[in-house]
Amino acid sequence: MEYPATREEAKRTGAKFYFTGKPCTRGHVAPRKTKGCCTECMREDWVTDNERRKGLPKSEASKAAGKRYYERNKDLVKAKAAARPTETKNKFKRNHKVNNPEYYRVLGNARRRRHREATPAWLTKEQREDIKQLYTEAQKITKLTGVRYEVDHIIPLINDIVCGLHVPWNLQVIPKTDNLKKANKIACA
Repeated sequence: MEYPATREEAKRTGAKFYFTGKPCTRGHVAPRKTKGCCTECMREDWVTDNERRKGLPKSEASKAAGKRYYERNKDLVKAKAAARPTETKNKFKRNHKVNNPEYYRVLGNARRRRHREATPAWLTKEQREDIKQLYTEAQKITKLTGVRYEVDHIIPLINDIVCGLHVPWNLQVIPKTDNLKKANKIACA
């Protein structure tokens, strides 16, 4: 692209940029804005300012603007997130888990409590062993196939219509992807 050679020429022609071929005060040889400085200086300033602002807490207005943007562009945001490489997603998950141990401790405690409360006292020792066997089987299948398998409650422990029990006949071993799709719905198969 051809830029005007001087600032005056750029102003006269209405161009946004001009290029002199000479280094700026910081030593960059790059196009310059008619109303400002060298584009490379601007880029460096943006980078350092963004790094500085990362450490600052977000204002309420900024959070609200982010929520409005998400509501208007929900499909685009989800598509971009889905298109990220798996390594990037896993790195984010690991960092989140390391930075929020209390949150994950609460989640684990709640899951164990739901299982404990949904396990009837009248289960025999053999039935409790059957439950352990299902979890062991899920781990074995995961190791053999390389696909993550989980133990699923056929009738979920928490549901608006009916709540199931944590008993061997209400459990099944299924792939993690199927379990995530099923969520807390009742299995119909």
